[in-house]
Amino acid sequence: MKAPPRLQSLIEEGLIDTVVRQLMSGKEAMVYVVRCGDETRCAKIYKEATHRSFRQAVDYTENRKVKNSRSARAMAKGSKFGRQEQEAAWQSAEVDALYRLAAAGVRVPQPYNFHDGVLLMELVTDAHGDAAPRLNDVSFTPEDARTHHATLVAEVVRMLCAGVVHGDLSEFNILLAYLPGAGGVDGAEGEGGHDGPVIIDLPQAVDAAGNNHAQRMLLRDVANLRDFFGQFAPELRTTQYGPEIWSLYQSGLLSNETPLTGIYAPTHADVDMQAVLREIDDARDEDAARRLRMAAG
Repeated sequence: MKAPPRLQSLIEEGLIDTVVRQLMSGKEAMVYVVRCGDETRCAKIYKEATHRSFRQAVDYTENRKVKNSRSARAMAKGSKFGRQEQEAAWQSAEVDALYRLAAAGVRVPQPYNFHDGVLLMELVTDAHGDAAPRLNDVSFTPEDARTHHATLVAEVVRMLCAGVVHGDLSEFNILLAYLPGAGGVDGAEGEGGHDGPVIIDLPQAVDAAGNNHAQRMLLRDVANLRDFFGQFAPELRTTQYGPEIWSLYQSGLLSNETPLTGIYAPTHADVDMQAVLREIDDARDEDAARRLRMAAG
């Protein structure tokens, strides 16, 4: 197909050879399948702020660090240059998160390059080499639902131990990929590989220690996993992994090896009604967005 204008510069720089097809158009970006030599990858073109529908961006960008002091001042003033720098920081946030999480062993696509507002990264595929489906496009047996839920809860822990909260984790931005050479779902050797979840869409990822909304976002992320997999394994609906994980994190007791129970007994404290109301509003907005995506799909 003809290369979109935003990908033309990558072709001219020799970063990609050809554009195969459009893979998807999301709320903050468009993704294309591209060829790079002998490899098939994907190119994520970020939409400009005026064309994005991602909600509550201010919550996600709170306390994000900008190395250049001139840029930081301009962003604080809201000047034209500041808005441009803020947009660049938003776009590069996913790149930074991907490298950080990949180094921590989290299952995310491998990033290769970021050029002119385009992220070039691994194309996550299924066993046939086609683009891997999103979780919301797949049905699961109760056993598989429990297995993938446990895997993703462990990934959330691994992300948090790396200092990152996804912030928008749900069945719509997790792919069910074929992971070669990893054995079966029980970890057995020699079976060639298995299906496993890969987490995508990280421009809204937040710093766990530096963002005042990190706890609320993590609880929502884990609740989304519980609600989705609970459709297939109803016993998961009563689990409380989110509060348990955050409590261990705040206490300095969370590690990648920390055993979790899914049981949490909250301590008695004054209720933050503003936080409760905000959580209700978030849940209502998330449900509305979910219904729109399902209707469009």
